[in-house]
Amino acid sequence: MISTVAQIIIDLFHYLFFIYSISAIISYLILAYISAIETIEYKRKNSFVNYKEIMSSNISPSISIIAPAYNESLNIVENVRSLLSSHYVNYDVIIINDGSKDDSLQKLIEVYDLIEVDYLINEQIPTMPLRAGIFKSTNPAFEKLIIVDKENGGKADALNMGLNISKSKYVACIDVDCLLLEDSLQKMIKPFLEITDRTVIAAGGVIRISNSCIVKEGKLHDVNFPKKLIEQGQILEYIRAFLLGRMAWSRLNGLLVISGAFGLFDKKIAIQVGGYDKNTVGEDMELVVRMRGYMEEIKQKYKVAYIPDPLCWTEAPDNYKIFTSQRNRWTRGTIETLRKHRKIGFNPKYNILGMLSYPYWLFFERMAPVIEFVGILYFGILIITDKIKWDYAFAFIILAYLFTVFFSLIAIITEELTYHQYKKKGTGIHLITIAFLEPFVNHPFILYAAMRGNFDYYFNKKKKWGEMTRKGMAKA
Repeated sequence: MISTVAQIIIDLFHYLFFIYSISAIISYLILAYISAIETIEYKRKNSFVNYKEIMSSNISPSISIIAPAYNESLNIVENVRSLLSSHYVNYDVIIINDGSKDDSLQKLIEVYDLIEVDYLINEQIPTMPLRAGIFKSTNPAFEKLIIVDKENGGKADALNMGLNISKSKYVACIDVDCLLLEDSLQKMIKPFLEITDRTVIAAGGVIRISNSCIVKEGKLHDVNFPKKLIEQGQILEYIRAFLLGRMAWSRLNGLLVISGAFGLFDKKIAIQVGGYDKNTVGEDMELVVRMRGYMEEIKQKYKVAYIPDPLCWTEAPDNYKIFTSQRNRWTRGTIETLRKHRKIGFNPKYNILGMLSYPYWLFFERMAPVIEFVGILYFGILIITDKIKWDYAFAFIILAYLFTVFFSLIAIITEELTYHQYKKKGTGIHLITIAFLEPFVNHPFILYAAMRGNFDYYFNKKKKWGEMTRKGMAKA
């Protein structure tokens, strides 16, 4: 009797894992197909756009670039120079020095000829107080630059300070270590200018990895492929996520997350919902979900747009300690957001957001590492108890591995046929090689970080944001 029950349980687990895996594979293929359609349509429409008009027109909507900075002395001068190099007329740059303990502020004062000024702050969102004050440049060349020095309150608090200070209609929230391309703002503002029956509340774009790339005077000078496997694996991961994932969700109007590295928001709506949540480590995703929920509740048609152009380059972790810390934080941020907004899930009142986006993120983003970890333990127990069906186990493992490689190859082909950022000889072969190696190189650490993130969320009371130590972008 006991053996019969045990066999039923084993068979049930087999079927559940099989059904989950097939469902995940089908969903990924559907998203890849939709992404391809959306990318082709975007490039076709984009070929008729005159970005010079957007760039030079004085009636273009005003944009504030808000960049929190904490101990960014290594890169701060170059990154500010990059942000000031945008080919857009009506914008300013607000750097929030969030209680840095290094010489970031002093470097900015010296290089950009800053002096303290009286500046009116419309405190619509509570934040930590100012420290040294607000600074502007005496040099007319840097008239668009505003530096805010405040007490440390974390990234979300710094972004909220930027929302209070900004006088623009839209805000581009960006990590200060990111390199923004010169035409990023005019491409990102385009969805907000299109005449439709929907209000665009936010827009995101493709983020690329700058490791080993050459930067000259705040501009991307040369794109190089990094030599470390951990960095190469992240390049492939970013291509998959941005080109084969978020493009599809944008078309379905189901996008739940805009990368904290670079996103453009309707400031009025962002403030109406209370700004960034200081009590979460996934403030970027949480704000988008809250803004979407708000628009659903007031029954106003809206859209979260996505741009497939590579608009922003960021430095990725180059060692596994920082890499796992980053992914731990991403996991905790996802859990926090989905749990905080659980009323949205499976709720027809929230339309696509509640009936498609939330369930997908819950089952295939939030639960995926947990199910994978349980599956590994389950197969381990079967091996120990000599109850494993080796033909089924091998077939399952080979299916999972081959699909992962196949999906990565689709992403590489999509990149080569669209934006083709890695042009140097041999890079394509490197990417294909990484497609076969990544499941063994990076994925085990991603799984470990995700499970550690689950443990930390539920059992570790000291929930840290996690540090990202920068080495600085290579200079020409």
